Amino acid sequence: MFKTFNLRKFLVCLAVPFGVAFVSWLLTKNQMDIYSEINNPPLSPPSVVFPIVWSILYFLMGVSLYLVWASDAPQQMKSLGYLIFGIQLFFNFAWTIIFFDFRAFTFSVVWLIALIVLIAANILVFFKSSKVAAYLLIPYLAWTIFALYLTAGVAILN
Repeated sequence: MFKTFNLRKFLVCLAVPFGVAFVSWLLTKNQMDIYSEINNPPLSPPSVVFPIVWSILYFLMGVSLYLVWASDAPQQMKSLGYLIFGIQLFFNFAWTIIFFDFRAFTFSVVWLIALIVLIAANILVFFKSSKVAAYLLIPYLAWTIFALYLTAGVAILN
């Protein structure tokens, strides 16, 4: 898979998703209170769960990115993986703004469907560089599918 662990590369790979998450939080932190104000579907977790789950998922994304970067896969395959990773991370970032800042709940559903497709594509491309990297993105895909259920519920109930 790869020969040596590179701490600098690893930290850069972690900084990418956590950096995007931080900027997203900065742009939406004053709007997060709507979660308690809107009607939520059954199985909606308490708001305290979201930062815990997302921290774990962003960590897994960073590790996954590092595994691809450190892999012996052809550069062309890795570059395609980076591109798809970046696009899906942008969609992840933008969803928060669309949902919380714009309160465009129905459009958020459509946006999440696109994000789910992008995450699935990311998994498939990363699989060609590092199977472990691909597997580490599966919880992210699963949580995003759950988020689709929650978002669709919010769109219907509000």
